[in-house]
Amino acid sequence: MKKRTVKRKAVKRKAVKRKAVKKVKVRAKKKMIAKKEQAAPKEKKFKIKKMAAKALKKYKALLLKEREKIGGGLNHITQDALKTSQRDASGDLSGYSFHMADQASDNYEVEFSLSRASDDQDILYLIDEAIKRIGDGTYGNCPQCGKQIPKKRLNAIPHTELCVICQSKNERR
Repeated sequence: MKKRTVKRKAVKRKAVKRKAVKKVKVRAKKKMIAKKEQAAPKEKKFKIKKMAAKALKKYKALLLKEREKIGGGLNHITQDALKTSQRDASGDLSGYSFHMADQASDNYEVEFSLSRASDDQDILYLIDEAIKRIGDGTYGNCPQCGKQIPKKRLNAIPHTELCVICQSKNERR
């Protein structure tokens, strides 16, 4: 009798192992399928319409002007936020500790300034990328749909990469 129960248990263990192995294989297949689906879709090649040289010069000048303006503001923000000590920022001349509320508001100001500086740096990067696209001859074309970006949008946001429709699709995600 003991031999039968031992055999039954052994058979059950083998069946459980087979099921576990099967589950692992199924999971591995699902992961592979998911990776293939997540893999970057093949880039669509669009017929790029080149912008006129006169318009490209205009937009390049706009981008350089915006870059200079933001760069100057960025220098000002970083000088104010990073160069001053807490004691100088608060205007307190004594070496004693500050009130917690004063310290909190000073810290908030510094963090806010650094956040603005980070945002400005992101815009500078976008401007540099737009200048590269001018050099490549792809400026003014949306890389997602291949359509030309309207001139009104380029005048408003010269460093934009996407048309309004594609930008709104990306923001929904």
